[in-house]
Amino acid sequence: MEEMSSISSFILELPLRITPHDAHILDLRLDAGRQLYNACLGEALRRLDLMRESKVWKEARTCRGKDERRKLFYSIQEKYGFSDYDIQAFAIETKNACWIGDHLDTHVCQKIGTRAFRAVEQYAYGKRGRPRFKSKGHFRSLEGKNNAAGIRFRDGCTPTTNTLVWGCIEWRGLELKVLFDRKDKWGVEAHGLSCETKYVRLVRKLIHGKVRWYAQLVQKGRPKQKSKNRIGQDTVGLDIGPSTIAAVGGDDAFLVPFCAELEPIERKVRLLQRALDRSRRSTNPENYNSDGTVKKGPKKWNLSKRYIRLKARLAEDERRLAPRRKCLHGELANRVLAMGNQINTEQLSYKGFQREWGKSVGFRAPGMFVEKLRRKAESAGGAVYEFPASDTRLSQLCHGCDKIEKKPLSQRWHKCECGIGPVQRDLYSAYLAKYVKENSLDTRQAKEAWPGAEPLLRRAVSRLNQTASGKLRFASFGLSRRQSGSHVKDEAVYVKAADVVGEGNALSESRKGAYT
Repeated sequence: MEEMSSISSFILELPLRITPHDAHILDLRLDAGRQLYNACLGEALRRLDLMRESKVWKEARTCRGKDERRKLFYSIQEKYGFSDYDIQAFAIETKNACWIGDHLDTHVCQKIGTRAFRAVEQYAYGKRGRPRFKSKGHFRSLEGKNNAAGIRFRDGCTPTTNTLVWGCIEWRGLELKVLFDRKDKWGVEAHGLSCETKYVRLVRKLIHGKVRWYAQLVQKGRPKQKSKNRIGQDTVGLDIGPSTIAAVGGDDAFLVPFCAELEPIERKVRLLQRALDRSRRSTNPENYNSDGTVKKGPKKWNLSKRYIRLKARLAEDERRLAPRRKCLHGELANRVLAMGNQINTEQLSYKGFQREWGKSVGFRAPGMFVEKLRRKAESAGGAVYEFPASDTRLSQLCHGCDKIEKKPLSQRWHKCECGIGPVQRDLYSAYLAKYVKENSLDTRQAKEAWPGAEPLLRRAVSRLNQTASGKLRFASFGLSRRQSGSHVKDEAVYVKAADVVGEGNALSESRKGAYT
């Protein structure tokens, strides 16, 4: 029998119609889940700390044999009960020993235990920081293990037309009505409801200051591919930066910034954050030093009514930011897949991006885009192939003469004595990535395809020059203020102030510019 986790699945989110009585009960159960999660998290962290203090752990870390080290780690995990099953058992014991058992069923408690264990497991493997306990209002979802018990989705169809006429979520005496989209322009909802439900997740959201509840149905199968989103069969090369992306396919190429449409929201968020800081400083002057820094030690903060209103507005703007960014990532991924479903790109360290350009990366989320692109490509029968940048050095290589020349980040155009160029640097790297196979560049294919690809790259730059006045233009594009189609010299880069190309003096110079 195939494991449940190995079956491909997708999420169908549906709004719920909630009465005040239902909302009260759901809030109680959500808070019970939060307290159970904190208990499981504390227990898992305690067991991890005990493991790390033991002699066997230290012996396993210094052991060189892989098999022997694996056996030592497994034995110590078994000794201290550091596993998903053990934390689930702890969750059930805790539930049965207190009031939480009156509100949550066994399946939900087991999933809460798994959720806490996964967070601690990632921390133990160094994939994330030490997980924090959830404060009141910061635990927003509960889910079951299957659709047979606990949280269940039930629907009803007319016997003649087999049309879905009603649906509800059943959970321990509650019947929450599901609201369907009767128009369903692309048939996405109808396709999702026709698939079998694996389990159900209830999610609480705060939208425009009001609480909304949604049911996320985790369905078996693959999501519906809209007819407007065609899938190409070619190989596409990508060059991804902290704030821009270049893509080159067989008959199209483009260079665009990540999530440029989010700029107005980002500016509004920044202004609200500054207003919050001013309000907090004016009402709590005793908590700040003479140089403006926050005093150390315990403090009491007085929050004005204006501060609370501004904080609610900021939370709403940040909530709007996430789904809009997700939508823009999906549109960009569909644009790439329309060129081809075999994607070649360099293997990048997005954590390194965060350390170097944290604000821009946190706003545009290039790593999140790559994960979405990988899922969509696999769903379309393709794949995303990541190759190490240190082996190929595409930004330093010229395929015409195989010459490798290290370029500063401020040099945005490639031009070689062999006749290749001038060509925009990011587009050229994306073109070369298209012909990378088994961690090496196939220069023969790159040379053969270059006469047909060069006009594509020029048209991509031409489309950037045709951008309307006031739109986002980065220094990494390497374009002049005149929009003449000619590239600028390295020392004459005009740029939005928060651009993220260049380092040292080049980065300082780039920040002196403005919109082009």
